[in-house]
Amino acid sequence: MARESFSLKIPDGDDKERRVCDTCSFIDYVNPKIVAGSVVTRGDEILLCRRAIQPRMGFWTLPAGFMEEGETVEEAAMREALEEAEADIRIEALLAVYSIPRISQVQIMFKAQLAGGTVAAGPESLEVGFFKWTDIPWKELAFPSVYWALKHYDQIKDQTTFVPFGNPDGVDEMVR
Repeated sequence: MARESFSLKIPDGDDKERRVCDTCSFIDYVNPKIVAGSVVTRGDEILLCRRAIQPRMGFWTLPAGFMEEGETVEEAAMREALEEAEADIRIEALLAVYSIPRISQVQIMFKAQLAGGTVAAGPESLEVGFFKWTDIPWKELAFPSVYWALKHYDQIKDQTTFVPFGNPDGVDEMVR
């Protein structure tokens, strides 16, 4: 079986350089990755996971990760909560959509509640726990988007309907 080779070129009708198969002209589009996650609550506490993997191993994050093919963004958020914190969650609403062009990601965050049961560290977490707002380890958060999602959640935590958030004002250039 012949191995396909690709060259970088601008396909007809396009304006960006793409990987194009030298044999059949197939265009191998490379698109941003979608991250799905959630701010999971139990009463007035928020679920955080201490990362057991890079990047930012040892820092705290929300349960979130890359979508898999064949799943909805809601299914991805629920799967990530189960994988990282063994948490069975119920999604309530879309909280935010963050664009992070510097790392070619779109992060979709939901407002969710623990559906029942307990939580425990999954293979990608060193530990997990529920934190009261005043006990959140703010200086040990793994990513800016974790901070944004927590702050955005705090603005709407008692609301049943709200307009989902986007990148906070003034940070678009910071994340490029």
